[in-house]
Amino acid sequence: MLLPIKNLFERNALYIAVFFTVIIGILSFISMPTEKMSLSFSDKFSHFFAYFFLTTAWLYSIKGYQDFQKKIKYVFLGCFIYGIIIEVLQDAITSHRTGSILDILANAVGMILAMIIFHLFEKKIFLKR
Repeated sequence: MLLPIKNLFERNALYIAVFFTVIIGILSFISMPTEKMSLSFSDKFSHFFAYFFLTTAWLYSIKGYQDFQKKIKYVFLGCFIYGIIIEVLQDAITSHRTGSILDILANAVGMILAMIIFHLFEKKIFLKR
């Protein structure tokens, strides 16, 4: 059951990665009907999970490429810079959103965990008996 899902994901990984990138960009600038708080843990979890899935999708999209190990750093750097740009633009061009260093930190933690879990799954550490 899981193998067809994995194959479907891997065949369409680039489209899924682009989709996540666009969706995160859109959701980052629309007005959300939530109460503003200076430190909302649910907001930080949202950032964490969004960048976890974004990084995972981009890692799978480059998985079959030559020099994969070299390209991993570009995935991390690209996702990290994307998150920083979104935070800066939120602060600069919207009145209903603010940029936050803690959001960037939550993004980075999600990205790091995605890279660790991706590595462990690809090395089949979780699947060994």
